[in-house]
Amino acid sequence: MPSLLGKVVRIDSEGAAPSLASLPEVASQVASQWKTSRASTVKPGECRLLFPAQSHPIAGVASGEQPRAPQTGPDSLPPKNVFLRNERLEWTRLAAAKGVRALRELGKINGEKQVIEVDSFSSSHAAAVGAILGLWNVNHFKTRGLMPGWDLPLDKQGGRHISVAPMNGLASQDEKKSLRDEDDDLCSTGTPLSWYTGEVYAHAQNWSRELQEVPANLMSPTIFSERVVNAFKNVPHTQVVIRDAKWAREQNMNLFLSVAQGSEQPCKFVEIHYHGAPEHHSAPLALVGKGITFDTGGISLKPSAGMDLMRADMGGAAAVVASTLAIAQLGLPINVVTVAPLTENMPSGRATKPGDIFQARNGLTVQVDNTDAEGRLVLADALSYVSETFSPHTVIDVATLTGACVMALGDVYSGVFTESDSLWHQLKTASEAEHDLCWRMPLTDMYLPQISKLNADLVNTGGRPAGACTAAIFLKQFVHGLEDRTKGEEQCVQYAHIDIAGSMEAASNTLNDYQAKGLTGRPVRALVEFARRLAYTS
Repeated sequence: MPSLLGKVVRIDSEGAAPSLASLPEVASQVASQWKTSRASTVKPGECRLLFPAQSHPIAGVASGEQPRAPQTGPDSLPPKNVFLRNERLEWTRLAAAKGVRALRELGKINGEKQVIEVDSFSSSHAAAVGAILGLWNVNHFKTRGLMPGWDLPLDKQGGRHISVAPMNGLASQDEKKSLRDEDDDLCSTGTPLSWYTGEVYAHAQNWSRELQEVPANLMSPTIFSERVVNAFKNVPHTQVVIRDAKWAREQNMNLFLSVAQGSEQPCKFVEIHYHGAPEHHSAPLALVGKGITFDTGGISLKPSAGMDLMRADMGGAAAVVASTLAIAQLGLPINVVTVAPLTENMPSGRATKPGDIFQARNGLTVQVDNTDAEGRLVLADALSYVSETFSPHTVIDVATLTGACVMALGDVYSGVFTESDSLWHQLKTASEAEHDLCWRMPLTDMYLPQISKLNADLVNTGGRPAGACTAAIFLKQFVHGLEDRTKGEEQCVQYAHIDIAGSMEAASNTLNDYQAKGLTGRPVRALVEFARRLAYTS
């Protein structure tokens, strides 16, 4: 049994801790120490470490004044009541994270596991998310110091010797599920938001973060595949299939193989199936993730400064496999097929050269003008395969694709490219609920002339103007079932491309108590919430 390290509690406007009402003596000392510390009860997020006699340490976090909806704002703002709820959820995430981070420093590395009990604040789901994300650390490879190093067992790396739990030690899965968010607009469904869902969402994002943070020598396509297989062991209704280069050749995935051929590491193609819908054979949601485990740029070599970050160029693959794991763990009544083409992009004597032409799986020919625009090549064959083979109702790809998207949106928003108004609304609603924000970008055939060549059907770059848009329209050409609207035919599949080149890393604007500087694991929570809502509203 883990020992109790401390508690995170909400301090109300009177300076009291309502969650400690059953411990009047402790509650009285907390109120007194809070007042003595001259901490504000008005300022939300004000945090103090308190040490009541004969009690474990207490991290008190002021709730402050609740946010008010803006009187005016852009059309993109959600309705007033939804806006206020989303703001309260985000405050709860930040408050829970601030408290656990304060207590984390009191933990000792002595071989035993420790637990921090966390108040639900205004949402059990959001409190669990904030606490678990805030507790996570990237310190796997430290061999000295106060935090666990890479020579320790996996369950003690990354701060995992400390865990979080709801207040009063509720530990069973059923107890955690009983801590529901009553204002969840899906609270009457089989999977309402609760402390348990918060755990699942946060652990999935942390897994995505971890996959991205591990250096490329320890996260090759083979190792990534093995991590996926191990993660899905004993998860009901799931199947993981790992494909190799021989299979890719049989599928005519020549664009994928053109990127892989420069590396000594064998490429892999991860395929995950989750059957959660009552109708086993009903059309699935398809998730596709770019899986470049290290990107040098190939022959079109990148500058060396900052190239180490390219270990995370598989951020799309990390996000979709982690999201699929969470969807399966929640048991959502939906079918999902997830694929991730995995390879390095390396310069070598076998590497693709600028000007080379290859035929894609769907028959289109592509000229490779810049080998550093490799992500759209591996995604093209993956999109063709998943959309044609499984006939999904929705296809979403996630990729660290373009520097142009970084320039447009920074690290705040993920860029969403879709022609479907309904799909955009669903993604927007989910992203705002989880504060895993996205912004709609144009997906239009008007950008096609930029990526057309006389000696091939397409070229993999369109120059500097609208770089994120030309990448998106390139990918659209490989989604089977997207009919030409000029023919007056309805689309039989919805498609969205999500560019996370900026949001993959918290560098400046998005730093907070649950997101330290580093890789984010986004947009896992937005994708899982999207799937939860889709499962019960479609």
